[in-house]
Amino acid sequence: MTICATEDTRASAGPLAGRLTIAADGSYAARLTRHDDAAGSWFPERWTLSGPAPYAVPLQGTQPEEPDSALLPLTDGRVLILRRVADRFAVSLLYPAGPGTGELLLGAVAAPRLTLLPPAPGGTFAHALAPEAEHTALWLLHGGTGGPERIARIPGRCTGGVWLDRTGRLLALDRESAGRTKTVVVDLERGGETGPLLQITEESNDRLLLADPDSGLLLVRSDAPGHDRLGWGVLGSSLPVRFPECLRPTGATVTPFAVQPGQALAPESCAVAFRMTAAGSGWLGVWRPSGRQLRQYPAPEGWLGGTGRWTAAGDLLLPYATAAEPCGVARLAVGVEPTGSVEPVVRRERVGAVEPVRSARPVRPVEPVWPLGPMGPVRQVAVPRAAGQGEAAWAGGPAGAARPVAVVEAPAVVVEAPMAVVEPMEAVRPEEAPPSGGATGSEGGIVPDAGDADNRSTASAHPQAVDAEPPPAPGHPHMCRPVPLQEAPLAAR
Repeated sequence: MTICATEDTRASAGPLAGRLTIAADGSYAARLTRHDDAAGSWFPERWTLSGPAPYAVPLQGTQPEEPDSALLPLTDGRVLILRRVADRFAVSLLYPAGPGTGELLLGAVAAPRLTLLPPAPGGTFAHALAPEAEHTALWLLHGGTGGPERIARIPGRCTGGVWLDRTGRLLALDRESAGRTKTVVVDLERGGETGPLLQITEESNDRLLLADPDSGLLLVRSDAPGHDRLGWGVLGSSLPVRFPECLRPTGATVTPFAVQPGQALAPESCAVAFRMTAAGSGWLGVWRPSGRQLRQYPAPEGWLGGTGRWTAAGDLLLPYATAAEPCGVARLAVGVEPTGSVEPVVRRERVGAVEPVRSARPVRPVEPVWPLGPMGPVRQVAVPRAAGQGEAAWAGGPAGAARPVAVVEAPAVVVEAPMAVVEPMEAVRPEEAPPSGGATGSEGGIVPDAGDADNRSTASAHPQAVDAEPPPAPGHPHMCRPVPLQEAPLAAR
């Protein structure tokens, strides 16, 4: 299960009705839905996704639910529900009990706002964020020794929430401070100790959207290139963050919601699923860092937009609900990147129809690169520049102020073909960038051409006279780096 959170898919105490949340292992899901009667009242519904066919079980109690109640399915089949009651939030567990619904009250949290975090790895814990005067409280709602307990107080206003490992120890949050938003990591095994994770430039707003612990792939949103762009990096690596041109199609909003798991130490081969919206319509996008193009597919009828999960084999499972089929799962069979005559197909599990999708030629969009400051010390990198060109770039570092690096040549302008919203089955085809040779620096350092044939992240220049980093001292007050998932640059193919 992809460990992710975005503002579109994150569970929070807000307008949540109809949103589906999938458990950490993909076995269950839960949402609020409405009765078909005249009142149209809301009630929780649990989906079972682990069997041969999906089915839904209503978990309605003695009174209707408010549409801002939040749900979180656990891997044991119970569903945590968060209800606002006056100036506090009541936390309960719902479960099927014969013909009715059982409910176990866990306690209450007094807070003006309480936001559920995505399902934690393991699927038996539930966490939430609550704002305080100058801090953000991290609450463990379920999985502790008793009822809800506050386990950490994090300075600043924190939002988001992305799990970085499979043990549920490292949590990434987007923290606002001094008018800027940067992603920090919280170590739950060290009392909520925090340290910087993502700082592309000192002045940029950098947010983490998705993380895959198997491959180390990170999806970020940043305004470092001058305006908000989607980019990707590698956790625990000195490689730069890259901003693919194909991830900003003309006239459409692109939001990532799932990453293919099981791609150990292979971030460039991971498939990422996007929800694409424009002019009131929505469809699917699939992208791989190595593919350099955003392939588009029609969404199944009744798709609960922004939800889904990948299998390790490369199939994208998309939940949907229609009047004829109130609980269904469609399957997008993508597999490996198609080559030659091999084309992906879209099929629905319980219908069996096969709908071919036209393949598109590979594209080579220009991708500006920015240095990523992972956890731990950041090495200073000198990047040669072409004479008289470029803007100053800064390497973010967790130790405090960012360090200056040499100027990077600005990328060539890319002319994009307009997107056909009415027929969302063509890949985005930006025009190929005009060829430009990479600038060569001293000591054989090379700034690669932005139009390289593939999307390898070896685009950063070779370091010049970099001193070896001393190992972190025991008990260092800053956050320690986790075991690196991709320490060295990816080998050239």
